[in-house]
Amino acid sequence: MSPHRIALLPGDGVGPEVIAEARKVVDALGLELEWTELGWGSAHWHEHGRMMPEDWGSALDGCSAVLMGAVGDPSVPDHVSLWGLLLELRQRLDLWANLRPVRLLEGIPGPLAGRGPADVDMLFLRENTEGEYSGVGGRAHQGLASEVGIETSVFTRTGVERILRHAFELAEGRRGLVTSATKSNASRFGYVLWDEVADEVAAAFAAVRYERVLVDALAARMVRDPGSLDVVVASNLFGDILTDIGAVIQGGMGMAASANITPDKSKPGMFEPVHGSAPDIMGTGKANPIGAIWAGAMMLDHLGEHAASTAVLGAVEHVLANTGLRTADLGGTASTTEVAQEVIRALHRTG
Repeated sequence: MSPHRIALLPGDGVGPEVIAEARKVVDALGLELEWTELGWGSAHWHEHGRMMPEDWGSALDGCSAVLMGAVGDPSVPDHVSLWGLLLELRQRLDLWANLRPVRLLEGIPGPLAGRGPADVDMLFLRENTEGEYSGVGGRAHQGLASEVGIETSVFTRTGVERILRHAFELAEGRRGLVTSATKSNASRFGYVLWDEVADEVAAAFAAVRYERVLVDALAARMVRDPGSLDVVVASNLFGDILTDIGAVIQGGMGMAASANITPDKSKPGMFEPVHGSAPDIMGTGKANPIGAIWAGAMMLDHLGEHAASTAVLGAVEHVLANTGLRTADLGGTASTTEVAQEVIRALHRTG
């Protein structure tokens, strides 16, 4: 069997620190892997005026996946770093499905009183290439009193239908409930289309329960009754916001992981922790590597290495439930490397 070719994109800030540890965990499994490191990010922008080279596509030829850290630095405007790399990759590769598991693991203190791991197990599916982040719009009369900025959301039947259909497919393998987050009472075109398509798709999945919930009510429900949610599907913007709430519910941004994929695996998926580049703690060893390690487990699952993926997440769960080892964001004193090393030790014990 040919080895999996994986592009490693460490990113900025604490990105290289957590991605280095996630790679060590993946390498500890002994799989046939080929890594190619990409030096894209803010340093590349300062040197070349671009976040990544114009021929970036050739660097991904033959790659099955990208394991990446957060990208962003105070020296580069946020819209430049985001549109110059992450959103460019998502759109040009058509990585239309963004998956973000929201699980509170044993041993992690959640912020919701009376709620434990049994109450927090959600999977968010976010439309990843259009909606509010389509990039359609512009500015006119810049610098004048009459200056205007126009941002246009784009909802296509194709884009909406494929993300909804995948949500129902995922729910069939979980607890059988799809919750669709919209705002069709106020946004009467794009989200009305979304709701209509959702009704059509739901009719083809008789075994899956379907509900439509306004996004503001859903945000409140995530806090009040997270156990009532299974698979949540949302637009680009709503999915972005709701999953940050979810990250806090599961113990903090350092715990959260995500996957940017095409479910048919026709393009290399990108797997990343949800947290930002956190330049204020760069080099201190305080960054939580769990989100990056979890992203590595999601990557392995996407590559068909299901047993390896299960082993990694199982090792993470063991460490958090049994060792008391925590980084600063979780109330502990362990370093980034110490946590990852303990995960590797747990892998070796169970392997």
